[in-house]
Amino acid sequence: MKHWNVWLAAAALAVAGAVMAEAQPGPGMGRMYDPKTETTLKGAVDEVTQGTRGMWMGTHLMVKTADATVEAMLGPTNFLTSKGFSFAKGDEVEVTGSKVKLNDKEYVIAREVVKDGKTLTLRDKTGRPEWAGGMGGRGPMPCCPPRQ
Repeated sequence: MKHWNVWLAAAALAVAGAVMAEAQPGPGMGRMYDPKTETTLKGAVDEVTQGTRGMWMGTHLMVKTADATVEAMLGPTNFLTSKGFSFAKGDEVEVTGSKVKLNDKEYVIAREVVKDGKTLTLRDKTGRPEWAGGMGGRGPMPCCPPRQ
């Protein structure tokens, strides 16, 4: 009986730990977003990609500005399409977001994108994604669609 109680307590702790880990923000873009590094890119979309793994999930735009080509990480493709937005090579866009550096490459985590005079808000001013849902903003990772 004593072993059963220890086993039951260990199992309960494991489940509680898993639930708490799920509730915490992941190592995704939300923790990387820094309002102090916000920048605005104006230019033409050079390439559109839809990543399918980890932090690279969702729609990314290669935006060609007057000075450089910068990769802007937008968010889950299904979120963008649900808001009536799609992007194609040649689209003129204005992307506002946090400039970050990953693996010696600079990216912009987009907070909002303006295309054809319409604004798509992706994150609030702190970087919390609009698709994050409940749990006090600690929903799915900002780069990934919600789990089913």
